[in-house]
Amino acid sequence: MMKIEIKDLTHVYDVEVLSQLNVTLENYRSVALIGISGSGKSTLLRILSGLEKPTRGEVFLNSQDVTEDEHRKSVGFVFQSHNLFPHLSLLKNITLILEKTRGYTPEAAKSQALKYLDMLQLSDQVHKLPRNVSGGQAQRASIARALSLNPDTIFLDEPTSALDPILTHEVLTAIKELRGLGKNFVFVTHVMSFVKDFADYVIFMQDGRIVEQGEPKQMLEQPKTKELQDFMEKVH
Repeated sequence: MMKIEIKDLTHVYDVEVLSQLNVTLENYRSVALIGISGSGKSTLLRILSGLEKPTRGEVFLNSQDVTEDEHRKSVGFVFQSHNLFPHLSLLKNITLILEKTRGYTPEAAKSQALKYLDMLQLSDQVHKLPRNVSGGQAQRASIARALSLNPDTIFLDEPTSALDPILTHEVLTAIKELRGLGKNFVFVTHVMSFVKDFADYVIFMQDGRIVEQGEPKQMLEQPKTKELQDFMEKVH
């Protein structure tokens, strides 16, 4: 279970993209961030994961400051596109990371990589380059890479945004099957059926602010704010 604490979080690029966010969540396993493009949800995801440092404010995940190196060792990140090295096989994409960043021996790295590639139903694709597998398979390999680092929390940034509906279903089904691993998930998605099936808490964002938050059934079926009502009409 996760504990997320966000205190007066503001983040600025050329403009302010997150504005004075304050959130305290506890005892949730899977948190969804939803909203239109440009609402700030991916930026919040990147800050929670430690990929970016906030301009102002404090963010803690499981009582650990997300700006500390130790935090980044406890998370895995899955990007919108798979971000695999194009010149390496699916297997090498994982073993390289394990050997270089976690100090695994080649034998231990291979064993760990094959474990998660098999779990993601890719055992017959391990020696192929990313360009020689489907988009769905490449994204599942990216998920296997994140899992191989043995993170406590996995962050997913619209993991199906580049995929057609069939491959989207394939990847989301694979993610659902990971429930039993005891990991925590924070994810951004535009697929509301996945939010209903997988999330146990939802945060709706607009213009860099949190407009509404709560459990999925109430949030998505009986939105309280006009902003969320309008959003749900657009995505259905």
